[in-house]
Amino acid sequence: MKQKPTTIYYHLKENKGILILSKVDASLQKPEMETELQGSFIELRKALFRLNVKDASLLSTAQALLRWHDAHRFCSRSGQPTKKNVAGSKRVCPSSKTIYYPQMAPVVITLVSDGTRCLLARQSSFPKGMYSALAGFCDIGETVEEAVQREVAEEVGLEVDRLQYSASQHWPFPNSSLMIACHAIVKPGQTEIQVNLRELEAAAWFSHDEVVAALKRDRPYTQQQDGTFPFWLPPKLAIAHQLIKEWVEKPTCPSLPA
Repeated sequence: MKQKPTTIYYHLKENKGILILSKVDASLQKPEMETELQGSFIELRKALFRLNVKDASLLSTAQALLRWHDAHRFCSRSGQPTKKNVAGSKRVCPSSKTIYYPQMAPVVITLVSDGTRCLLARQSSFPKGMYSALAGFCDIGETVEEAVQREVAEEVGLEVDRLQYSASQHWPFPNSSLMIACHAIVKPGQTEIQVNLRELEAAAWFSHDEVVAALKRDRPYTQQQDGTFPFWLPPKLAIAHQLIKEWVEKPTCPSLPA
């Protein structure tokens, strides 16, 4: 007889200014759970964008750690169960003495510009109408600069001339990643996009005015009368939003050699 997968629920609550993550009885049904917690379930991605920066960071860290612990319950060398320490910052195999620490995968997220326009793209998994910066995992042995150049070439067929680092952000989806945000300038006169349809659904150049208008939209999910969705951008908490806002404020900012 096949066992049903075990579902574990966690409740995030505040107590005297401190957020506490605690387990909740999984035997309760969803309506009962919502009544017990005096709230309602919401997708984690959407929940993150409704919180302030401090609380969203804590929630994403907690989610990433819980997922990491669930995926590293056994030692890859001995096959024996591992045990986590009290703080939950590592797991140890009692048999092989191997210590496992949580890891993050480096991801470059790049806003490409030709000096007057910026290039934005969307995947089929994105919400309707949303466009964002290009992103991709760094390969083994690559520098950040090499990863940016490769991703831009692979996804839209453009050659990066210059790039500049902007900032970084932890992102828990689909697994724990370190988002490394950069601005990139393409070679002059070489701006024809060749969209890699295996990676993207669409990509296009957007003017400064178009991006400014998209940043001002309050209800991006609203479907228009003709059945289409307006062009909109990632929420403020996402580092892609920060990149786009930086470009809007200074579209011709100085850049460093790639």
